[in-house]
Amino acid sequence: MSFDKTKIVKALTKVTDPNSGQDIITMNMVRDLEIDGNNINFSLELPSLDSRNKSDMNFACMQAVQEVYPEANVNVHMISAAPGVKQQSNSPVSHIKNIIAVGSGKGGVGKSTISVNLALGLKQLGAKVGLIDADLYGPSIPTMLGLQGQRPQVKQIYDQPKIMPLEAYGMPVMSIGFIIEPEQAVVLRGPRLSGIIKQFFNDTVWPPLDYLIVDLPPGTGDIQLSLVQTVPVTGAIMVTTPQEVAIADAIKAMNMFLLPSVNVPILGVVENMSWFTPAELPDNKYYLFGEGGGKRLAKESNSVLLGQVPIVQGIREGGDEGKPVVLREVPHATEAMQRVAKNAARQIAIRNETKDPTRIVKMNN
Repeated sequence: MSFDKTKIVKALTKVTDPNSGQDIITMNMVRDLEIDGNNINFSLELPSLDSRNKSDMNFACMQAVQEVYPEANVNVHMISAAPGVKQQSNSPVSHIKNIIAVGSGKGGVGKSTISVNLALGLKQLGAKVGLIDADLYGPSIPTMLGLQGQRPQVKQIYDQPKIMPLEAYGMPVMSIGFIIEPEQAVVLRGPRLSGIIKQFFNDTVWPPLDYLIVDLPPGTGDIQLSLVQTVPVTGAIMVTTPQEVAIADAIKAMNMFLLPSVNVPILGVVENMSWFTPAELPDNKYYLFGEGGGKRLAKESNSVLLGQVPIVQGIREGGDEGKPVVLREVPHATEAMQRVAKNAARQIAIRNETKDPTRIVKMNN
């Protein structure tokens, strides 16, 4: 009896990659499928040969094929990822192309607002995007996306519990606000915070993504350090207002990413609350917090100004109502957010063409 390669491939679509939740054919993990008499041989490409699910996936592949061809001898050869993606072989999310950190020096500058609209703006450009709210001091993204009060489901994959992200506007989302109450967040410390961040990557089923945006707490601390020690961060975007005190704090936060031991590139700066434009005077600009702060920070980081976002009532309304302004038609504001997303996509592409891939940070305790 001859075996049909198409039927074998279809059978293998029933085997799930535990990291992405997608099947191994969609994830392009099957290599060199050959039929030799009663032998069906192929390689299964894993992020790392020390993958804890290696034996389970081997068995699942054999079982899937033998459901179609019980008499077949199925030989699965486990291989590590190709040299071209070797820099992410130890990453729990090697199927995510770019992990982008969004940070600020101080609270109240609109960092989470920028993170949400950046993520949805990139999605509008046709990219596959996910969003993590890692801001323990004020996990506001559930409210901004209309997800407040919801909890993610836990699904067993190969007898291991995996968290399924919630979804907003077709975008997978995880937030500290989904798993702990707001009043608990401020009392969490190092090991617990580190564990939550690792859960967001190691134990959460993210689909293949072009960008995963991570909204960080203001300043520097345990979460920032845990992030760069867990996954390779493509780059960071800094959010500031024009005022001098915000710039000074942002420089301190930015310098953590630029430490030689961390070495995460600064992709650019977003200046929020650049000016106030009242609805009744749409052509007027009132610079309530001064001018030029974003450009100064971009120059300090040897990066670019990704955009300036004005103070517009529609931005606040969109956040409160769970429909971010980038999805609405608000004069000045919607276009400003879309410009930020386009410029960010361009800078990420330039960074990937001109710099070596970022590695997971290894630090001595």
